[in-house]
Amino acid sequence: MDRGDEFPEGRVYGQDHSRPGPVPGRDYADLIGGPLDGVLLDITGWTAQELQAGAALIAEAGHYGAGGRARYGPRPGERNRWDWAGDTP
Repeated sequence: MDRGDEFPEGRVYGQDHSRPGPVPGRDYADLIGGPLDGVLLDITGWTAQELQAGAALIAEAGHYGAGGRARYGPRPGERNRWDWAGDTP
């Protein structure tokens, strides 16, 4: 699903600040909860196994501060909505 139309103002994790929004034709997961709440993650081209595993994303505002990671994974049955599962060093 192309989430660009659904989240026209969303900030994309890891994207250059000069081009902060979603790009048409890409697939995004909406990060829910935790330090990256409301940020989009570009999951275009991820395999089913990678999607199921989720991601540990660098998040300066998390429990472990700069360099710590926030863990997110897909909601059951909702490939494009990922819930926060806690922080890790």
